[in-house]
Amino acid sequence: MQEGKYNIKAVSKLLGIQPGTLRAWERRYQFIEPIRNDSGHRLYTEKHLKILKWLINKTDQGFTISQAVSLLESSEKIEGEAVETKQNNDQTVKLTNELLDALLDFDENKAQTIISQAFSMYTIEHTVVEILGGILVQIGNKWENGEITSAHEHFASSILKARISSIMHTIPTSGLLPKALTVCAPGEKHEFGLLIFTIFLKRKGYETIYLGESIADDDLFIVLNIIKPAFLFMSCSLSENLPGTLELIDELWREFPDLKVGLGGEALNHMSEDNRTKFNHVLIGGIQSDWTKWLKS
Repeated sequence: MQEGKYNIKAVSKLLGIQPGTLRAWERRYQFIEPIRNDSGHRLYTEKHLKILKWLINKTDQGFTISQAVSLLESSEKIEGEAVETKQNNDQTVKLTNELLDALLDFDENKAQTIISQAFSMYTIEHTVVEILGGILVQIGNKWENGEITSAHEHFASSILKARISSIMHTIPTSGLLPKALTVCAPGEKHEFGLLIFTIFLKRKGYETIYLGESIADDDLFIVLNIIKPAFLFMSCSLSENLPGTLELIDELWREFPDLKVGLGGEALNHMSEDNRTKFNHVLIGGIQSDWTKWLKS
């Protein structure tokens, strides 16, 4: 494909295009660069012929040559992005499987090495959500299905959450943006979603105080009076904790009328329509684009 073996006369005969037209296309649009032999004559490769044939087919269909070249550039970009995406996906799956095996073998050194490798290859968000988050889901499913012991679940979760927490505390924030407080909703112990959201906030530059698992309502009010944040974000995963969470939000509005409260988590999928209408402006959504839109609003 890369070896130049066709001169311009041969290309003209093979594709039915005039040499002058071909030279004009090359000069104006520069979509291919023929190889030059020792005498300075153009030599075209199999790949060049493939591109030229594609462009000629497009012009035969009624496209101008400039439109055809634009289509060519777009298709090459899409193809390149698809290849890169597949390679990234394959590597993500490979790292995820290797890390899962290390955790289930109780091999902490190997697990930490793989996690460091992932952070060096990908963004913080990709590593935390796609790799570490994916493993937490797999570990949880395996434990629920009786495929692993509670010891496996505790060991893996402690390592992954500790690593995510350590990354979170190294992210610099801007003193110009408002303070935010993040904490699990009443009765909640599932921190992973809250950790991801806290990293998102800190990456946006917000000075964010992370409290983790739920604390007593009275203690939360004390903390709010001390910190005086502009935002309070809570995560509620279990539907049985949702009524108490909504009651707490009502109390917060009465006590701190200027506080902006945001609520996320799996439990919100089970809200009644009445509650969804009443608390609509506190629902931050489940993905980063939703979170960005909520903050802007």
